[in-house]
Amino acid sequence: MGPGACHFGGVPVPMRATTFRSALFASAALILGAGPAFAQSAEQTNAEAAVQPPAPEATGASDAEGQDTATSEVVVTARRTEESLQRVPLSISAFNERALDRLQASDTTGLQGAVPNLNIVQGRGSSNATNIFIRGIGQPDALQTFDPAVGVYVDDVYLSRIRGNQLDLLDVERVEVLRGPQGTLYGKNTIGGALKFVTRKPGQTFRANGSVSVGSFNQFELKGAASGPVSDTVAAGFSVLRSSRDGFVKDPVRDTRYNDKDTIAARAALAFTPSTTVRIDLAADYAHDDAALNVGRPLNNLTTFSGGVLVPDDPNNADGSPDYDWKGRTTPGLPNSTRLTSHGVSATAAFDLTDAMTFKSITALRKLKTDDFIDIDATRFEIGDVFVGVDQKQFSQEFQLTYSSDRLSAVAGLYYLKEDVDSHQEAYADDLLGPLFLNSGFLRTIDDTLDTKSYAAFANASYELVDRLRLSAGIRYTRESKDYDRTTSTFYSLLPAFNATFNFRPDKYTWKDTSPMVSLDWQPTDRTLVYARVAKGFKSGGFNGRANDPGSATRYDPETAWSYEAGFKASLIDQLRVNGAVFHTNYKDFQARVSDSDTSTIPPTPLLSVLNAGKLRIRGAELEAAWTPLSGLLIDSQIGYLDAEYKEFDDARFVATGGSRAFQTPAFAPKWTMRFGGQYGFDIGGGGLTIGAQTRYKSRTALAVDNTLTNSRTEIAGLFQSGYWLHDARIVYELPGKKVAIGLYGNNLADKAYKTDGQEFSSVGGIRTVYYGAPRTWQIKLTARY
Repeated sequence: MGPGACHFGGVPVPMRATTFRSALFASAALILGAGPAFAQSAEQTNAEAAVQPPAPEATGASDAEGQDTATSEVVVTARRTEESLQRVPLSISAFNERALDRLQASDTTGLQGAVPNLNIVQGRGSSNATNIFIRGIGQPDALQTFDPAVGVYVDDVYLSRIRGNQLDLLDVERVEVLRGPQGTLYGKNTIGGALKFVTRKPGQTFRANGSVSVGSFNQFELKGAASGPVSDTVAAGFSVLRSSRDGFVKDPVRDTRYNDKDTIAARAALAFTPSTTVRIDLAADYAHDDAALNVGRPLNNLTTFSGGVLVPDDPNNADGSPDYDWKGRTTPGLPNSTRLTSHGVSATAAFDLTDAMTFKSITALRKLKTDDFIDIDATRFEIGDVFVGVDQKQFSQEFQLTYSSDRLSAVAGLYYLKEDVDSHQEAYADDLLGPLFLNSGFLRTIDDTLDTKSYAAFANASYELVDRLRLSAGIRYTRESKDYDRTTSTFYSLLPAFNATFNFRPDKYTWKDTSPMVSLDWQPTDRTLVYARVAKGFKSGGFNGRANDPGSATRYDPETAWSYEAGFKASLIDQLRVNGAVFHTNYKDFQARVSDSDTSTIPPTPLLSVLNAGKLRIRGAELEAAWTPLSGLLIDSQIGYLDAEYKEFDDARFVATGGSRAFQTPAFAPKWTMRFGGQYGFDIGGGGLTIGAQTRYKSRTALAVDNTLTNSRTEIAGLFQSGYWLHDARIVYELPGKKVAIGLYGNNLADKAYKTDGQEFSSVGGIRTVYYGAPRTWQIKLTARY
């Protein structure tokens, strides 16, 4: 699954099996002519419901009449069994297709602001990676040797890399965002939390939808999906996506655009229900992204190894005025290309062994290939120009056994993952050497392989001690082995005596962990829940994939986090829902990539090390509220408060501060994240008109771990983004019957220039680069469904 990846056929309108064959032709015409309004759930057949109950509504979903309400029932699978969101004793947000439209979200980054204490943006220097932090815990580096700290799942299949997880939201049943460590049930690399994408499954009713959009920067997007019965026991579905947009960063000298979009994707699904106790789901998907470079803005002048100063074209490159104008430069001759191809197959089989017990098997094979060119310094100079080619494949197998009775519900399982990653990288830096080194051609190549095997066994149970009082507990044992091999070669075309090869071949290493969880929840009334939860998260260690010398060729240890959380969920009055939580997290041995330089070598050697830096104390509070004071009017808000502080951050280079960097600001941990939204829908001319708007706020944010000068308390101003608001709005008209709709959408209406991510590579020619979100955009979308 890669960009444009959540693609299943899906939701039901009764039709006989024989009709589906001919209806496929009609649906194709429908997809090309118009597209989906907002899909709504419908009842499944009894055969499907035996193994997979009807798809529920999600937060802000439509009711039976297609209206957005604050208190619609929300059923999620956060604990691997179906439960009402208001009865799950942990912090979770859920969104269905209609709610995602209300957020004006077209891919995963559209969730920014809608989930308290979630930071989710496009990754730095990449058109296909996503930087995800939850409650101050994440991993921004897309290099293949760094594991994510927030797990991303599509239909319970784990995506191992942060590349390829910027998913387009097509025909999604719901998205669930689980906050806090999820080590017991999800295990691998969910120390910060998890994002779950649940796609619509084909069933014994026919459904088709599609949409076509045009907008600013020559945007064009076509989506379509159809599903239905082939026979009494077989249902099939497919979905497609074509999305393109010109880049919003322009090189006025070369008349070239960057930061664009060019994606195609397709997905097919088959559901087999031979009896009321068996359901088998097969799926295959393909996605190809052929975007231009993702270009940022340099923060400072660059330097050569000879001591020269190279001034970027933008004389105002330091943080400050004038405002960023979405202009950029790259090195002439560097290909303007980043490519990603991902595809996979999966099989999920569920068998009801008894009325109370179900066995499930989830098998998946995935492959990912990227060929990215990156101009890290974002100038015409060849200082930090690189090519990164990655060939990744993974196989996963999970077995689950679930049990449910009046007082006890439980799930236990076994999990296995094998991942193989091969990478070839090239670094071009002729301008880095300077005249002292005769401006000799410089090329560094890297070839490495990383093989990972992960095994886990887990169990989780909830037992009702007395009426309305429930105890839940779980445990997971994980054993993960990694085998790494890296060769680095440096070539100087005019100074061959300096050519060198460095091999980093550490011994295979294995890490083990046991992650427990316990929670207690109580329902004072039918409409309220209070709970307390303690959980541990774990992310395994690894090997420094940026090592250029023996000193930085190190193995680093795992991270762990203990989270203590208390919360409530309540429907206070009719049509008002309020959920809240407070939490405290002790985060230990976090893996920090830091930048330095060894000036004792000729020429100097950039050092890019990984430290198990120390400890963070993270605490905060979250509030989610939705209110429908009158029919057609929905007001909702999400507020997150975060207080993240280093308790230990040891770095021997910081002699002036006693070898500690604990005074620094943790990256991607803004104190406040907020969203306020509202919409009003009413009848007009026999149809329906909906007017909606939202405003989102993020307070001051550090964009890199290294955000002060080395051995100094002085902050690097450009590696921070001050607090800012973004404003969006939409107006949508639905024809009578709500089968066809046309809408006008606007994002970032104030045309705010805001930074989303930063690169700190000052050991390589003084490189510091920041990346920006999109400027003001608009689109017109025609949608239809059948």
